[in-house]
Amino acid sequence: MGKESQNRIKHFAALKSKYQATQYQDSSPASLLYLILRKVDLGIELSDLESNWLGESKLEETLEVIKQEQQYRVQEFGNLEFEFSKLRSKYKATKHDVSWESSRLYFILLKLESGNFLSDSEVKWLRANGLYETNQIAQEVKRFTQLKYKYKATQYQDSYPESKLYQILKKLEVTESLSNSEYNWLINNELFETAEIFQQQESVKETRFAQLREKYQANLHSHVSLSSPLYPILQNIDAKNNLNELEISWLEQQGLNETIIIAQELEQTREFAALKAKYKATEYQDSSPKSHLYKILKRLELSNQLGEQDINFLKKRKLTQIIEIANKKYASTLKSKIDLGELLNESEIDWLEKNGREDIIIVAQQKHFAALKSKYDVLGYQDKSHTSLLYTILQKLELKERLEPTDFAWLQETKIKVPQPTYSYYTWQKEPKYQEKNLVSSKIWIAYHTIEANFYEQEFQRTENKWNLANASSHWRKADKPEQALQLTNNLELDKIKENKLKSALLTSRGGAFRDIEKLDNAENCARQAIEHQPKSHHPYTLMGAICFERHQYSDGEYWFQEAIKRGANPRDMDSEIKRVVKNAKDENKRREVIEYLLKKDSQRYAWAKSYLKKSSDNGK
Repeated sequence: MGKESQNRIKHFAALKSKYQATQYQDSSPASLLYLILRKVDLGIELSDLESNWLGESKLEETLEVIKQEQQYRVQEFGNLEFEFSKLRSKYKATKHDVSWESSRLYFILLKLESGNFLSDSEVKWLRANGLYETNQIAQEVKRFTQLKYKYKATQYQDSYPESKLYQILKKLEVTESLSNSEYNWLINNELFETAEIFQQQESVKETRFAQLREKYQANLHSHVSLSSPLYPILQNIDAKNNLNELEISWLEQQGLNETIIIAQELEQTREFAALKAKYKATEYQDSSPKSHLYKILKRLELSNQLGEQDINFLKKRKLTQIIEIANKKYASTLKSKIDLGELLNESEIDWLEKNGREDIIIVAQQKHFAALKSKYDVLGYQDKSHTSLLYTILQKLELKERLEPTDFAWLQETKIKVPQPTYSYYTWQKEPKYQEKNLVSSKIWIAYHTIEANFYEQEFQRTENKWNLANASSHWRKADKPEQALQLTNNLELDKIKENKLKSALLTSRGGAFRDIEKLDNAENCARQAIEHQPKSHHPYTLMGAICFERHQYSDGEYWFQEAIKRGANPRDMDSEIKRVVKNAKDENKRREVIEYLLKKDSQRYAWAKSYLKKSSDNGK
């Protein structure tokens, strides 16, 4: 008999013993019973034919044992499946939906449950399958197990991170004190060695607390428990951290002023060291916050500028690098100020000049010039140089200083190109056209006449010369503030003015202001009084002509304009008054009426009116 046959006979005998079939006499490996028992042992369910055979062979006891085993296997199968489901839920692995029989996950979760570490390949498998939360828990389990070994708590079976022991061990790891309930929990769970380690930590901390109280003169504090707020405060000081307001307030309440002084001196010493490093002054030996150098560097941090005394102090001690750094910082600050559109004051300009930074001054002036050109609507002036006469003039206007007559003449004579207004509906389709105009923009005009009006008002207050009143009124009108002119010429008391020329000038100016605000009856009244006082002056006649045109009494207006010309008025001034009537007309029909009258009267002389006619037509579209 061969060896294999002998092994089969032995195996058959063992199976007969296991399944209560020893009474069966046939021991041949070819026996049908051997085949049945081998299938059962492999967990294969019997067929009805096989079960019937066992009954017929009077192996009822064997059949009962087989049925019990199969039931047990079914039950265990269910238990394993239920256990796997619980583990998946506990370790956040529910999205990995696989059978426990074929998945690698079951084994990994069992390792975690028993507190074992995962291998690198198992960690990679979790990541590859998107089980990041499971992997995070695995890392916590690993950390928990390590802490249990470190703090003598390995007999505690639970290794899940939500365990109370894990929270306690993490506290021990950072030498944080345990609460009474946590300490009692250790004792109740017979973790005596862990509790002893905690007591040792507390003893070390108590010794350290006593040393810190001595070091920072805080022994006056009666509460020496580790739970006192003083302990973390002293730890902060010793760790070279700055105290916050709440900590300082608490120390003040406890009367620990010496502790505060020590902490602040240490803070200032650290700050001084940092400032010396920043400003290249580490060779300076004195590290006391009482040093004058510390005060200089502190001020420098706040203002970026050194005073003369500070500069002399630094020069005597050959700390010239601080001066260089400070000058660079201050120059940079001034550049930033310029970039923000702010103006430099006189002291800042003086500093730049003394330190050879004319380049920054020029940049400031150029930016200021550009801002003023924008403000006064003269961006068409191409010269950007800070030496330009226009810059000087605009600065004067900005400072409300009077212009020289030559300045204003230069503005009137200097031409710039500006886009010509177009009134076509499809303006974007046309190339822009340019026209020349002088530098007296409406904003410059108003600023200039406002300054002049204020000047003559002040002169009138100083001298009581009513010619200044007439001049101020005229300038207020030109500054587009006729109300100011009227207010100025109220209560003229003409009977007290002896000079008829002055009376006429005041009345003409007042009448012009009434015209500006469309009170034409009042304007006419002033004009007629002015003519009575000085019939030879052309100014009130011109005003009457303008009033008539405003009323669309064109023939009357022509009459008064002719009377003005007879008395020396320039015909071009008449045209200017008429142009103003056309330009300011609010009623389009009235505007058209004036224009048609002018073109019919003299189409060449009044050719300029055509543009307003076109504008009126376009606006009606």
